[in-house]
Amino acid sequence: MTTKLVFEGRCWKFGDHIPTDMITPTHIMFKTAKEMAAFVLETVNPDFPKHVKPGDILVAGRNFGCSSGRALAAKALQATGIGAVVAELFSRTFYRNGHEIGLPLLEAPGIEPLVQDGDRIRVDIRAGTLENLTSGKGLECKAPSPFLLEMLEAGGLIPLLKSGSGAFFPKVAQ
Repeated sequence: MTTKLVFEGRCWKFGDHIPTDMITPTHIMFKTAKEMAAFVLETVNPDFPKHVKPGDILVAGRNFGCSSGRALAAKALQATGIGAVVAELFSRTFYRNGHEIGLPLLEAPGIEPLVQDGDRIRVDIRAGTLENLTSGKGLECKAPSPFLLEMLEAGGLIPLLKSGSGAFFPKVAQ
């Protein structure tokens, strides 16, 4: 299966050092991912969980998803329907968790001055490019590795392993 991994939507801009505890506060931890989506990032931007639309793009600064290794943070973000998360730099644990569940992520050094909250942007994960459709500015960065792209196309690590189609793993017995 080949997926284009191109997303276009409204930019939701967040700053540096957004910890997983702010993405998914403690009071929502025992809810389903869909239920958590109604509260994602509410303490940082109360409008985000109320108005985010499928395909929108979350843009953040450095160290997005830092602090605890709360894997549910990536699942709750994915449950909002966002197309992708783009950041100057991700915490390594969040970066791993996001790819493992099939959440498209792109590290884009220099993204912060390029976009404003509310801009319309297009992200091509495979090409490692971002275009601000509002301003006409663009940015090229390093695309994820072939393995991570393959994992995203499969929908995450478990679907990749079950499919047996991955170039990196043999088929796992069911």
